[in-house]
Amino acid sequence: MRHVVLSALAVVVAAAPLTAQASKTQKFNIGGEGAFDYLSVDPSGRVFISRSNHVMVVDGATGNVLGDIKDTPRVHGIAFPPNGLAFTTNGGDSTSSVIDLKTLAVKQKIKAGKDGLDGIMYDDATDKILTINHSKPMGTAVVIDPKTAAVVATIQLTGDGPEGGVSDGKGHIYINLEDKNAIDVVDTKTWKVVKTWKIEPCDGPTGIAMDRATNRIFSGCSKQSVVVDAATGKVVAQIPNGDGVDALGWDQSQKLMYIPAGGSGNVTVVHEDLPDKYSVVETVPTMRGARTVAVDVSHHTAYVFTPEYGPSTPPATAGGRAGRGPVTAAWLFSIKR
Repeated sequence: MRHVVLSALAVVVAAAPLTAQASKTQKFNIGGEGAFDYLSVDPSGRVFISRSNHVMVVDGATGNVLGDIKDTPRVHGIAFPPNGLAFTTNGGDSTSSVIDLKTLAVKQKIKAGKDGLDGIMYDDATDKILTINHSKPMGTAVVIDPKTAAVVATIQLTGDGPEGGVSDGKGHIYINLEDKNAIDVVDTKTWKVVKTWKIEPCDGPTGIAMDRATNRIFSGCSKQSVVVDAATGKVVAQIPNGDGVDALGWDQSQKLMYIPAGGSGNVTVVHEDLPDKYSVVETVPTMRGARTVAVDVSHHTAYVFTPEYGPSTPPATAGGRAGRGPVTAAWLFSIKR
């Protein structure tokens, strides 16, 4: 049974008059089995949630499950080019499933890397999908033409832990390197890395977003995220947030950043006051484990998700580790400002 909890959360810090109101939150138990990684919002406002070997499609306004997409082994992410399709990253068989958004049927599967498929993004400037892969011995990004479903290039990255990617719309893509505390800059004319920027004090950058108007990149990091000048690679601001960050969301029209922290069980909401000045306007409690985020920019709503697990199972052998307990609930949080 779907369970709904409504609440209004208090503001922790209010630095900008336009963002001082508290968020309205909802919490839905959507059920389903499997762990999770990324979630994404499609053009119609549906929330797509990766669940180990399937993708759940949920109405974010009601929490109702609208569909369940199978044949996505060890799925991580979902991206939406503007052609009525969705593309996934399936780590289990190193493919990308091509999904018809009208029927939610898998049309085909593309061989999209040799191993380690993880993040995924769409670049509007080139009309290309990129799968971002923890390949061995070094990370890669595989470039797919969404019109033909053909692989057109493979980018050799400089670290073995690439995470999120974002485009400036002007011929550059920026990819976080979790293992190097750095960003690879990719030239989309050659599909090659042309620069690598260290972004310390960020530790373990994962999620990434960009304000194209101010030319600023936002890298989500545990305990302290950073803002990077895309012209110079210089860190121009630091943002305190929770621990266990694995994504970052951005609402361009509201100038709001959402930083989910699975270890701390909260989402830090940040306002861009000026290109190099940022204010924490709210810390929204969620649950431990809710570490990724997707933003519906049309409805100014951020979503985070985490399963809830029962008691651990005994270890299989003496001295072994206890197993994770069964899924007892699966919580989708919506945060609307």
